[in-house]
Amino acid sequence: MNNRFSWFNATSLTIGFAFLYLPILILIIYSFNESKLVTVWAGFSTKWYGELFRDQAFMDAAIVTLKVGVFSSTIATVLGTMAAYVLVRAGRFHGRTLFSGMIYAPLVVPDVITGLSLLLLFISIGMDRGVTTIVLAHATFTMCYVSVVVSSRLVSFDQSLEEAALDLGCSPWDAFRSVTLPIIAPAVISGWLLAFTLSLDDLVIASFASGPSATTLPMKIFSQVRLGVSPEINALSSILIGIVTIGVVSSSIISKRASVRRRRQEQEALANR
Repeated sequence: MNNRFSWFNATSLTIGFAFLYLPILILIIYSFNESKLVTVWAGFSTKWYGELFRDQAFMDAAIVTLKVGVFSSTIATVLGTMAAYVLVRAGRFHGRTLFSGMIYAPLVVPDVITGLSLLLLFISIGMDRGVTTIVLAHATFTMCYVSVVVSSRLVSFDQSLEEAALDLGCSPWDAFRSVTLPIIAPAVISGWLLAFTLSLDDLVIASFASGPSATTLPMKIFSQVRLGVSPEINALSSILIGIVTIGVVSSSIISKRASVRRRRQEQEALANR
């Protein structure tokens, strides 16, 4: 029997993880640096976190970013789930190719093109750029990711459960709400979290869709970094890494529990047939 583990595999794995996560670890460590010079260690301190929370510009940008993330990911989740349901369940229909192409286009279209096209759209309809336009822009380019995640779950969904609900007198909406949605809920939640993360991370599209009254956190960080990296940015980045880590871990736990619950429900349904 061949031993798959070797020093070459271990070394490659170590180098790969170091390349990915060592810069993040260094950033977190230097966020607790006493010195104002980010590359000179002068002792442990949490004062830059306090300075960050007292910086009103960063706080305003953070509030805008959270608002945009929550609203845009919610809109994208609703629309993406509807689109996925149509693509998986509606079968062949006139215009399906065009419809699916329009849904998945943001996956392959460069962000610059998407941002520029949305900017021209907002200008042509006379819509003032601000939080609303950023929400619409982010919902537009994150909806396709939600659709992909939900579609993958719907493809493996046992339609006999939904048919059983219809046979028992449920309307199509009641069957979807009571049977389908709870089972695909982990995929819907994962799609929401993915859309929320992409919204938090976006810089290019937000730069096109935003106006003077709305600045997102990535835009604020980018403008500050051009003048030099400050310890406040390290502290802010560490907080964002912590939030994303908590979200990923929570999503994994929720998905695992929901998967166990789903398998139990499917087994009970099959036993009752």
